Amino acid sequence: MKLAVTSQGDRLDSQLDPRFGRAVYILIVDTKTLEYEVLDNKKNKNSFKGSGIQAAAMVSTHGAEVVLTGFCGSKAFETLEASGVKVVNDQSGRIINVVQKFKQGNVVFATRANKERYW
Repeated sequence: MKLAVTSQGDRLDSQLDPRFGRAVYILIVDTKTLEYEVLDNKKNKNSFKGSGIQAAAMVSTHGAEVVLTGFCGSKAFETLEASGVKVVNDQSGRIINVVQKFKQGNVVFATRANKERYW
C-alpha cells in the first residue's frame, strides 16, 4: 500500500508537517518495503489559494491510497475523497514512526476535514 505523508523534510526520519496543502514535502511511502518517493510541494505551499486541492491531485496521481497528516481542509478532503484516497488526521512525530503506527492499525480514518481554512 502507498501512503502519502506530509513532511518537513525529505527523509523518513523527518518530522511530519501538520499542514496538508502547505507541507514542504509529501513522501509517498510503500508500506511493505519502506521505499519512498519525495514530492516537492513548495509550489503548492507558496500558492495564494488552492494549495490543498493541488496537493490532493498530486497525491492521487502518484497512487497514494491513504494520506497521513495533521490537518486537512475541507476542499482538500473532498478532492481526496473523490479520488478514493482516505485521510488520517491528527498525526505528529517522525515519518517512520507515523508509518509504523499506521501499519500496526493504530489510526482512525477521518470522515470529514479537521480544518476549515488555512491557519
